[in-house]
Amino acid sequence: MKILFVTTEAVPFAKTGGLADVAGAVPKCLRALGHDVALIMPYHRVTREEFAAQMENTGIRFLVPVGAETVEAALLRTTLPGSDVPIYFVQNDPYFDREQLYGTPAGDYPDNADRFIFFCRAILQGTKALNWAPDIYHGNDWQTALLPVYLKTLCLRDPFYHNSRSLLTIHNLAFQGVFPREKYELTGLEWSHFSWQELEFYGKLNLLKGGLVFADRLSAVSPTYAAEIQTPEYGAGLEGILAQRAKDLHGIINGIDYAVWNPAVDALIPARYTPQDLSGKAVCKRELQKLSGLPARSVPLLGLISRLDPQKGLDLIAEIMPDLMQLDLQFVLLGTGTKEFNDLFAGFNAAYPEKFKAHVTFNNALAHQIEAGCDIYLMPSRYEPCGLNQLYSLKYGAVPVVRKTGGLADTIVNCTPTGIAKGTSNGFSFESYSSRALFATIRRALKLFADKRTWRRLMLVGMQQDWSWEKSAREYAALYEKARI
Repeated sequence: MKILFVTTEAVPFAKTGGLADVAGAVPKCLRALGHDVALIMPYHRVTREEFAAQMENTGIRFLVPVGAETVEAALLRTTLPGSDVPIYFVQNDPYFDREQLYGTPAGDYPDNADRFIFFCRAILQGTKALNWAPDIYHGNDWQTALLPVYLKTLCLRDPFYHNSRSLLTIHNLAFQGVFPREKYELTGLEWSHFSWQELEFYGKLNLLKGGLVFADRLSAVSPTYAAEIQTPEYGAGLEGILAQRAKDLHGIINGIDYAVWNPAVDALIPARYTPQDLSGKAVCKRELQKLSGLPARSVPLLGLISRLDPQKGLDLIAEIMPDLMQLDLQFVLLGTGTKEFNDLFAGFNAAYPEKFKAHVTFNNALAHQIEAGCDIYLMPSRYEPCGLNQLYSLKYGAVPVVRKTGGLADTIVNCTPTGIAKGTSNGFSFESYSSRALFATIRRALKLFADKRTWRRLMLVGMQQDWSWEKSAREYAALYEKARI
């Protein structure tokens, strides 16, 4: 199959979240399966600053209609590192040469509708200019959700697109691309499509809704999340459409890249280790304690790497901090987020200097060091479409404590005596979104941690599991085939 993976970010060219990891990994796996695959994304400032020397100018330039105006686009090209997979970049400096990808700390860019309407139309014109007609346009999130709409409306009479089908993947339904009604004129679509059955959403334009209606197939980044978003609790107002399309909606778990996240080969950690020789993990723990200004004590070390906002369960952590700090343990946190949470967790540094350290920043090397150095990894998310850190933690022998939601429910098997005996348990989970449930589950983990032999067995189950991208890529390939039927 010819597959175009459409994204707004991809490792290593630009990243704000898990989508970038998916985009940097899945196409390479699809290529290994024998498919003709390429990527396309905007040419962001951050990409130009680091990768300009690697870019080839294709010489392709064209005009893209955005409402009544025409906007110029150019295509640049390079390959995904470590592969021959081509990646094309849509260049338009007024739209994409910006400090951040989607907005500033003050909020989203006010012209985001213009930017991503342009991007979707440029993709369709770009594939035609390349004379490369994909069998599948694989879009991701609201920024690319107009692609399925255009394929079944504006492109309907063009033979170039007749064999093309679409898949739209939902990475986080909370972000939908909702804009004022006036922005609809920029799409170039007939007003008949601005209806409650299609792109209209409480009087506004909802780009993701349009994609959910028009895409040939839909996917979410875990089976449980695919089911959850069909309910009012998690559906963010779109649960009705998703329930209607339930037979076309599939959950595919994200994977991880074991060339990057693997304590046996990780160059960013103080000592490497394997399931056969865990001695390096003790070295990593001592170094993490030293780096965080904590005493080198042989107590359970908890870790957490997260965006600091309520979605990630940081409110639950804050509620239990006084009780947690009464226990014989240490806790290292890494992340930034809302000013409220940044200040709150920075304040805990002064309150509990012997037990707690919040690194209120982003540091990739430190993220690796926390996974390698901690004994228990906390992930008490309010909702979690898939999650990657619980998968990293399994590989690094940092036993996860998670809330049973989304991808966390699909990847972490709660620890029970039977599960330990059968070798199926790989962590601890709780269901109720409450600080009491979280605290009780941490206490349960700490009790088992005291049994070193059983704890080692639990660690080894997680370390030996395979959550690589190859399985996910095969599932995507099967879904592409279904879209073509």
